[in-house]
Amino acid sequence: MAMKHWSLLLLRLTLGALLVWWGLDKLVNVEHGVEVAQHFYFGVGTSRPFLHAFGVFQTALGFLIMLGWGRRWTHPLLLLITGVTLVGVWRSVVDPWGWLFEGSNVFFYPSAIIFAGALVLWAFRDSDRLALDGQKETAIEA
Repeated sequence: MAMKHWSLLLLRLTLGALLVWWGLDKLVNVEHGVEVAQHFYFGVGTSRPFLHAFGVFQTALGFLIMLGWGRRWTHPLLLLITGVTLVGVWRSVVDPWGWLFEGSNVFFYPSAIIFAGALVLWAFRDSDRLALDGQKETAIEA
């Protein structure tokens, strides 16, 4: 039982930290954010004010996820963000070696794993006893 709780904590910490790093990248390295938006998201979200605002939002969301606070709304947002990322790099997930799609990159394949981890985190949020917001599983669910 303890392994389940520690596993969910580790998943929550690492996915939250990923959002923090993505958010900070938008704040510290705006040019990179512009390039990513142009290349993967058809130029949507390339304005500096948007990238700064989304970077702040993403960083704060990452910290809330790491703490396990407000999981009823933070986990769906995490799933949405990782899902949009997954859609943005879908070619690399379907064809990581670039045999069918030019520009595929095997290093983007983990986007599928990250999305799956976010889905697991959301699906099992009631079992995460180490979260700050105090949602606990019942004895029947255990």
